Amino acid sequence: MPLKIKNFKYINMLKKFIVLILLGFTFTTQAQDSIQAQKRVKLDGVATVVGKNIVLESEIAAYKLEFEQQSEGKVDISDCEMLEQIMERKLLSHHAVIDSVVVTEAEINQNVEQKIAYFLQQLGSEEKVYSFYGFNDMADLRKEFNEVEKEGLMVKKMQLQLTEEVDVTPEEVRNYYKSLEDENNLPEIGAEIELQQIVMYAEPSKEEVERVLDKLKEIKKDVENGGNFKMKTILYSEDPGVTENSGLYTITRESQFVTEFKEAAFSLDEGEMSEPFKSDFGYHILQVEKVKGKQRDARHLLLQPEVTNEQREKVKDSLENIRTEILKLKISYDDAVVKYSEEKETKANKGLLMNPETNDSKFDLTRMDPTLYARVSTLKKGELTDVFLDRTREGKEMFKIILMKSKTDAHTADLVKDYVKIQGLALQKKKEETIAKWTKDKIGDTYIKINKDYSNCDFKNNWKKESTQ
Repeated sequence: MPLKIKNFKYINMLKKFIVLILLGFTFTTQAQDSIQAQKRVKLDGVATVVGKNIVLESEIAAYKLEFEQQSEGKVDISDCEMLEQIMERKLLSHHAVIDSVVVTEAEINQNVEQKIAYFLQQLGSEEKVYSFYGFNDMADLRKEFNEVEKEGLMVKKMQLQLTEEVDVTPEEVRNYYKSLEDENNLPEIGAEIELQQIVMYAEPSKEEVERVLDKLKEIKKDVENGGNFKMKTILYSEDPGVTENSGLYTITRESQFVTEFKEAAFSLDEGEMSEPFKSDFGYHILQVEKVKGKQRDARHLLLQPEVTNEQREKVKDSLENIRTEILKLKISYDDAVVKYSEEKETKANKGLLMNPETNDSKFDLTRMDPTLYARVSTLKKGELTDVFLDRTREGKEMFKIILMKSKTDAHTADLVKDYVKIQGLALQKKKEETIAKWTKDKIGDTYIKINKDYSNCDFKNNWKKESTQ
């Protein structure tokens, strides 16, 4: 099961602000209080109408507050600027309908259920979820989620449709670079590194695994004979979330739980208890307490076999010997990965770590995990870390040695060295220009009505359709 994530800070959000949650915004309590104060001053009005889409004043306030907090107050944005950004989104959504951009119910439902499953994991039950966000029931919440998700998908697909054939030639990349150079605006490329690792796991003994399985079977038998499973989970479970929910989770097939956990939950009838089963987190028993359509309320108890200090030292010593062989050039690092590393995900790639944010092997030193940064930041190309103890996200112990495969110091962008990055920036700029031109053209073909409160806004596009003569 995924580790618990910090609870959300949103409190009693207005229904229309759910769009910001679904788009990844993270409102603070202070922001919410400010918006609620505005709500008390005047009723939520319509700021603009774009085609068949409306923009509420509450949306402008919400987006603006979030933008200011995300920029930590370093960037100011006016109500007019914020409104124009929202209108651009509404324009894309409106013309996506006209152009028959297809968004299927399956796509919408999948995204909505994934988000609901995420919220269920955070809050524990359906009632807590819909109450937390100010809805009357799950049907009300799902209806709003569906509307917001549909618009988001329409906008995304419309953007993709407008830019799918946009590309940049080498000449355009050079011209883009030259323009940045002439403006003295070349981007700074942070220090980047590539890392390879060898991993060996500290495994519990067979006897310890048998002890854990016997304990789970004993608990299961006791519950089937009338024992209180909830109390058993409180007393014995090693799930970090047990103090919050006594091991009870609401589960859907889209939930971010490990496969073994979901398979167990959906293979049982209400009231049934599973046999002990294994996941990356340890060994479980699970009981389905309630079946609610496509959802299950299931309580589980997790036990993790212990690894002794003797077993840890044995693995550490083995890896120390491998490190010595590498330093004495008795074996290459790549060959050592293939021969000894036990991590499947990196072994097939010669131990090369992949950056989950960029899907390539380069890591920006300034944006790395602080713990990993502390271990590798002083290494030179070709140097190794000492053997060190680490844990998987599931809590499994492992020992590692990491090689600094490559290291590039921070520098001003260079056309040759950083061509791929500059190409990406040039392509993004061209796509933005394509959408901007489309927006300018489509404003004239679209019904737009702007509230008189915004009549003095100096928009970059002619949303007010004033004469340009």
